[in-house]
Amino acid sequence: MRNTAKFTTAVLAAGALTLGLTACGSDTDSSDTSGPLVVAASPTPHAEILNYVKDNLAKKAGLDLEVKEFTDYTTQNPSTEDGSVDANYFQNKPYLDDFNKKNGTKIVPVVTVHLEPLGLYSHKAKSAGALKSGATVAVPNDTVNEARALKLLDAHGIITLKSGAGNEATPADIAKNPKNLKFKELEAAQTPRSLDDVDAAVINGNYAIEADLKPADNALVLESAKNNPYGNFLAVKDGNQDDPRVKKLAKLLTSPEVKKFIKDKYAGSVLASF
Repeated sequence: MRNTAKFTTAVLAAGALTLGLTACGSDTDSSDTSGPLVVAASPTPHAEILNYVKDNLAKKAGLDLEVKEFTDYTTQNPSTEDGSVDANYFQNKPYLDDFNKKNGTKIVPVVTVHLEPLGLYSHKAKSAGALKSGATVAVPNDTVNEARALKLLDAHGIITLKSGAGNEATPADIAKNPKNLKFKELEAAQTPRSLDDVDAAVINGNYAIEADLKPADNALVLESAKNNPYGNFLAVKDGNQDDPRVKKLAKLLTSPEVKKFIKDKYAGSVLASF
């Protein structure tokens, strides 16, 4: 039986405020490696992949794994920093770099597992070219994913970003906008729910899957996996990389069994990065 705890955004936010970003309020001793490895994860596909490992591979490897599902990914790094969990699995390197810079945290990647291609979706247009002049496009409002969304639109000729626009690009960095698109900034988790209210939305792969969208089939345009810096990885607080439990999980997450699981379950909507 899976031992998976689900946390609501409200509870997590309250917990983050109470615990802060230091370990002084935590009951977890990060030096204790005798108990279960507690890993925070977004429900899809991260927790699904971890639960596959838990149910099929962990026992044989001598790993006691506990998976905690977080519906709001903004709380996972604080929980890892303060010791509420031992590790997390939900993010990419540009997002982590931005988070560490803004919050003074020291979270580090351990091993990259998969890529969730970012895509443009619409309930009103059947192709990107069919978007009407003045159409409203929802984009994630966090720094990295907003820039990533704009880069996706730029890569497909829908807009043109200014030269040098990087991982902090915003609509202000758009040089050419031939369709005069308007951008609505929303929390990433809200973008699938906005599809009936906007003309199109750029949606993270995990949230697209949760909304029963199939990135490989339903996206008007989709990120390429080639040379993509947005692979999702297992991460820990700096200093915990050598925890033997973390090393066991890293090895299992990049095993042939997990690669096959990702391929069979997600059919191209999630891509193994190893």
